[in-house]
Amino acid sequence: MADIRPIAGGRSQGPDRMLLTLAAVILAIGLVMVASASISLADKLTGNPFYYLERQLVYALLGCAGGLLLYWMPLAWWQRCSYLLLIMAFLLLAVVLVPGIGRHVNGSIRWVVLGPFRLQVSEPARLLILMYLAGYMVRRQAELASSFMGSLKPMALLGLAALLLLAEPDFGAAMVLIATAMAMLFFGGARLRDFAAFAVVGAAGFTVLAVSSPYRLERLTGFLNPWNDPFASGFQLTQSLIAIGRGQFFGVGLGESVQKLFYLPEAHTDFLFAVLAEELGLFGSLLVISLYLMLTWRAITIARNAARKQQMFGAYLAFGLGLWIGLQGFINIGVNTGVLPTKGLTLPLMSYGGSSLMVTCLAIALILRVERETHAGRRWADREIAA
Repeated sequence: MADIRPIAGGRSQGPDRMLLTLAAVILAIGLVMVASASISLADKLTGNPFYYLERQLVYALLGCAGGLLLYWMPLAWWQRCSYLLLIMAFLLLAVVLVPGIGRHVNGSIRWVVLGPFRLQVSEPARLLILMYLAGYMVRRQAELASSFMGSLKPMALLGLAALLLLAEPDFGAAMVLIATAMAMLFFGGARLRDFAAFAVVGAAGFTVLAVSSPYRLERLTGFLNPWNDPFASGFQLTQSLIAIGRGQFFGVGLGESVQKLFYLPEAHTDFLFAVLAEELGLFGSLLVISLYLMLTWRAITIARNAARKQQMFGAYLAFGLGLWIGLQGFINIGVNTGVLPTKGLTLPLMSYGGSSLMVTCLAIALILRVERETHAGRRWADREIAA
């Protein structure tokens, strides 16, 4: 069993207060907004107006419990079993496509039923792949910085993972995974020309995929002028924009949203931000955006501090996970405001959804662990794994 006591002469280092506070505040706001956005729908479907809030609270508690466990586990364990993490990720992405196992919802096969819960496999798979990638970058540091093959090998694996995600289909998850992974490789020292080449190939590939499917093309172009077809392809976005517009500067008041009353689809999941903007206005919207910016910046700062202490696995991991949360939040808010095409991505720590919430809690815990080991020093982390 790992010895979690600090080395002689060292001091016990608690969780990073800034990161933990930011995550807790975002989660608390999310719980309030899930209750507000889902109350009418929950009452109509189940007779319990707080049905979705109660489930979200369970997911939050499970995520926090899992995060607490990960916080006490040395990062060296994950680094040593990175290949196993990769295998688990691909098994998750493959098993959901097996007939009879994957659950069809709204034309997609993204979920596996586990008793009373549904697991969206892209969420844990993404976390596992990024953890593997951090380990690969440590092992292949010199190759990554000096040769094309150093970047090609992880990009080939990421391409395969993206193809499995597109088979579900989950276009948004594939884009977030590829973008985050490429940023990690660049942060880890990949050559600029290799990075640029993969960026061009990736952009071209996603463009071809988009234009080759009328459904995807309609979703990608419909956001440019949703008012052309406000009762069909543009319905969801127009309702979201109406909600945001009604909020003005200080909102109509918590719980007073009109758009959540069966006008705005997915009000408590993908379009939670629109309800928040309606009820809390521009002030509340800017507050939430600021919280995500600060959380992402804090994660990157933790990554930079770990890199300065030559704890490169932790540095790559914190950078990737922080960027992932920030990027997904940016995309979700962009979709809600009509800046980006519609994607089925949740707002991290806020939108209703057990898989997203629990995995994000685990990601936050891993970043906290990186910060802990950075302050405690490498000798302490090595002593834990040796024990």
